[in-house]
Amino acid sequence: MKIEIEKCKGCGICEEVCPLGVISVKERKVQVMAGCVDCKTCLRVCPEGVFSFASDDERPVCTHCPIMCRIPAGTFGACKRYLNETGTIVRKARVHTYAEVAQIVGAAASGTLGEPLLTGIGSGTTYPDFIPSPFIVTGIRDGIDIVTVVTEAPLSYSGMKLKVDTDLNLGQEGKKVFVKRKGKRHIGHLCTEEYGSKILSLGGINILTSKDGIFAAKVLFEFLQGKTIKVDIEDGPTLEVTLGKAPAVDGQLQGKMRVGCGSATTGLFAAYMQKAADEVIVLDGHITGLFSEHPSGHYLGKKRSGVNIVGRKSTEGRYFLDKGTGWGGTDIHAPLDVIKEIDLERCPEGMSLMVTETTGRNFAFYRMKSGRFQPETPTGEAMEFIRVLQDSCEESRVSAVFAAGVGGSARAGVTKNPIKLTRAVHEGKVSITIGGARPFIFPGGGINFLVDVERIRYGSIYLSPTPSFVLPVEYTMTMETFQEIGGHLEAVRPVAEVLGEIAETEPPAPT
Repeated sequence: MKIEIEKCKGCGICEEVCPLGVISVKERKVQVMAGCVDCKTCLRVCPEGVFSFASDDERPVCTHCPIMCRIPAGTFGACKRYLNETGTIVRKARVHTYAEVAQIVGAAASGTLGEPLLTGIGSGTTYPDFIPSPFIVTGIRDGIDIVTVVTEAPLSYSGMKLKVDTDLNLGQEGKKVFVKRKGKRHIGHLCTEEYGSKILSLGGINILTSKDGIFAAKVLFEFLQGKTIKVDIEDGPTLEVTLGKAPAVDGQLQGKMRVGCGSATTGLFAAYMQKAADEVIVLDGHITGLFSEHPSGHYLGKKRSGVNIVGRKSTEGRYFLDKGTGWGGTDIHAPLDVIKEIDLERCPEGMSLMVTETTGRNFAFYRMKSGRFQPETPTGEAMEFIRVLQDSCEESRVSAVFAAGVGGSARAGVTKNPIKLTRAVHEGKVSITIGGARPFIFPGGGINFLVDVERIRYGSIYLSPTPSFVLPVEYTMTMETFQEIGGHLEAVRPVAEVLGEIAETEPPAPT
């Protein structure tokens, strides 16, 4: 690396993106420590043109991905997988058996092809694309000759969908998601809502190939490593999300996820509502429920009260309210503001009213006095309803699926005729797993999948500064199918032979 230090203005962007952490900025000037592998990530992001690289270098080049790291002796490349071991570039890990990850991935699919003979974890990468995968193994299962092809595939066309459990409104669909990393970096968008959860779409090819791509990839990788990431929704709140943990919205921890929308809550707990109050309103950003007008209220013999609420009526007892930062993700901050008008002839003196969120986190109880609803201590029956409502909620958490495709170069390590592999996958002749975990394969062109990242052994996903994510992939099929699709027969080895090699190596680090 060559550095024109006089050009450096100390912005620190290079320090932020360096995959090996060997760049630092001190006194507003860049410094590069030992261990640099010439991955050129700093060169791609530096706004001042500080960095350049010479080609006359005696360090061995890692050819396992397009980065082509020049790795010093005893040092790992940018993806932290390949090591220069006495002048030879080696994958410093061992391939894992399915048995080692079975408890993590959960129940395997049934059938002969349900489980891979081997996983791609620790196997190494197929690059350049046309060469066979690192391990192609065969074994007998149910009396049938089975083949599993494994690799660690760099997937540039990839991203994640985060499911964030909260009934709070996060904003309008399509709003951008930003992270503050040496500036405001665009890493995704607010996608949609799914039954009380919000979906964030982060990464993806259009983000990863943008000027903010390396920042987006780095943030997603931190998330996969179990770190808390803080993101800002355009015109909306700040989220703190950690895989498998409860999210925080503007610093407020979301402990509980609702049992259902306002209408569903009204139907589920109608018997408790009947005793709780003469009228119950369940505020919800999707559908707000009005008990006396709801079919469940009618079924229990409830007469329509004189309480009319704001919002756009969908069907009986179901209303669409404006979204906001108020109760239940609506724009209602003071409970009685949900009332549009009152028919006093049907709201007699002493009538009781309860207003609650779907989670029961916020609730209020009122009694009609002198033509107005006045706050009052909830009755025992009202509190019993709230307790049941609260106990029926689930723990809020952040979960994620990885979205990617192996329809491109990742097929070449399996076969010399990739379209045949794609067709065989969609015909059910080839079973794909990701580190042993069963993904959902989209129908249609290509081999696009979704996989629960918590089903993949921790530490099995890597980041390459192209940027792309490196995931373990397994293709399992019969030997007959492998031959039909033009598989690399010359690279097939007995699985027992590979398992014997695994047994002679050190066990993996505990997870």
